[in-house]
Amino acid sequence: MINLHTHTKFCDGKNTAEEMVLAAIEKGFDVLGFSAHSLHPLDPMFYSAFDEIWSMHKADFPFYVNEINRLKEKYSSKIKILLGFEADYFKAEKIGLAMPCKKAYEEFKPDFLIGSVHFINKPDGFYTVDHTAENVEQNLIKLYTNPKTGKIDGKTAVCDYFQAEREMLAGGDFDIWGHPDLIRKRNGVLKFFDESESWYKEQLVETAKAAAKAGVIAEINTGAIFRKAMDDVYPSAAFLELLHEHKVPVCINSDAHSPDALDCAYDRARAAAKKAGYKELVYPGNYIEKL
Repeated sequence: MINLHTHTKFCDGKNTAEEMVLAAIEKGFDVLGFSAHSLHPLDPMFYSAFDEIWSMHKADFPFYVNEINRLKEKYSSKIKILLGFEADYFKAEKIGLAMPCKKAYEEFKPDFLIGSVHFINKPDGFYTVDHTAENVEQNLIKLYTNPKTGKIDGKTAVCDYFQAEREMLAGGDFDIWGHPDLIRKRNGVLKFFDESESWYKEQLVETAKAAAKAGVIAEINTGAIFRKAMDDVYPSAAFLELLHEHKVPVCINSDAHSPDALDCAYDRARAAAKKAGYKELVYPGNYIEKL
């Protein structure tokens, strides 16, 4: 069993890296990868006025790298440990650019990178798409209210999200594509878009094409299930079918922020992959698991 999406106290996780390793060994994992949230080379303090800092602080990078490398050696006879980053895509004229790119991270010698989109930038500000439902709703009202109707323009919000995903896929250089349709996380409560509409499927098709061209591994992420934010994996069944159609390989990750989340809903994720037509899971480093 493999999980390469693991958070610790270095970012917004609840436990130390060593506690996560010990839990993974107890649960029978063969490989555990750490993936601290990162906005490198940006300083995450730019969003401190709007949110708690959930990305790793610049000063902590050397400590993080040294600790994961220490654990690699200490537990080498029991589990394979990999050093990684969940590298955010962020682009704003006043703040700068963070792009998940191996060259940008080469000084840290990571074993893998996860490329993710959490932030959406607009001329009037930015927001995180997986914040609390209340926070997401406030920002949708602020940034996407149609002045003529007074209603939230959910279609534009969703299209902006997938546009950011495609920009990251086109401009980045990373191994795993994190939670590909994260925009769904709060839609169950807010209902600001309808996944059955044709325009939404068009966004999925274009994004699947971009992923195929980028040569990345799409992550089947079970984190929303554990946190009870959504009773489903990312990506959706419809999106998984499109990714399979475009020959985009997949892996399963739990996006664990605590030890009990490490193996959450792996059975559901495997079933979703099989239903979409997949016969194997693929991970960086030529790790392959048959389904």
